[in-house]
Amino acid sequence: MTTPLQDIQNFLTCKTPDRWLENALDNQTLMLIDHANCEKKAASTAMNLIYRYVDNFELINKMSRLIREEMRHFEQVIAIMRRRDISYQHITASRYASGLRELARNDDPGKLIDILIIGAFIEARSCERFARLAPYLDSELEAFYLSLLKSEGRHFKDYLDLAEKAAGDQTIEERVAFFAKREQYLIEQPDDVFRFHSGPIS
Repeated sequence: MTTPLQDIQNFLTCKTPDRWLENALDNQTLMLIDHANCEKKAASTAMNLIYRYVDNFELINKMSRLIREEMRHFEQVIAIMRRRDISYQHITASRYASGLRELARNDDPGKLIDILIIGAFIEARSCERFARLAPYLDSELEAFYLSLLKSEGRHFKDYLDLAEKAAGDQTIEERVAFFAKREQYLIEQPDDVFRFHSGPIS
């Protein structure tokens, strides 16, 4: 029987490049700022789903819980930043999320299915990176990142389950494989700037 982390690693088609890990350890201040942004954006995405799909009670219940958890994580990140005298400042977003979302279909139910699959990839990659990073971080950050694995792993599963239900009698395997190819490209190809979901910096 596999663990939740193994399920996530099996879902993803590549692991985070070692070079990105080196980039993260060399840019921990930037990593924390962008991590805070990622938590805030995750909550915002879930809120948008609640507004758009008001008749989907399972979706709005799961997204409501997700919003509370993501904002709690946001609070925890900025508390760590404050203890370390890191100012919270505006930085540009990575190409990762937009690079996935630009492939989403325009009309429902395809649009909803794709948004949910993309959400599953974002949560899965976050988990995979928390696990990769944790052993190399100081004790506070290691404990914090390991503590996120359970809830973020559940978010991954919630998104994937909701996508399957939105598809009804149709399988989502083809769409998952479609987005997996783009996700791997975005993770492995060099980037110009370091972000939590960027590719390795060349």
